[in-house]
Amino acid sequence: MQNAKDSFYMALRTRLAALNPERTILLRGTTRPGIIVEEAEAPFGQLPNDVYLLRWTGLGVDAELASQMVAAECEILYSTAGTQSFGGLDRGRLLSAMDEEVDSILQPYSTPKMNYMTQPPTTFLTQVFWETPVFTPSVTLRDKISRSLKVMVYSYQEQGE
Repeated sequence: MQNAKDSFYMALRTRLAALNPERTILLRGTTRPGIIVEEAEAPFGQLPNDVYLLRWTGLGVDAELASQMVAAECEILYSTAGTQSFGGLDRGRLLSAMDEEVDSILQPYSTPKMNYMTQPPTTFLTQVFWETPVFTPSVTLRDKISRSLKVMVYSYQEQGE
């Protein structure tokens, strides 16, 4: 499933960089697109503002098919405190913009499955695909407003995985 998770993340990261090159994060001295995978980073004391955090929360396998299909639930969390120039009073607008943005980068609901452990990355024969996301209600805590969505990501296991 790791190749499917990596492919999903890289597809969203590439789409975000194309859609909104201004949404970035500075991590370990490097500026990158503003989407990170929780399990691949040092622990955060607090969710960073104005970026997307991918959290893998579940795993399932369907061995009844001709090819083994695996599924993983991905939760995407994001929050904003608004901008200083508006005293944070624009945080609802910014959250709505992030809602639209994450919905856009999830479409289309598939991407080629790649092996990113090789250089250059190699392409598998199958696709990674996912369902329509399910958004949760927004949550306000002090000066931040946040939301998450959940999406099921699927992939067929191929020879050598």
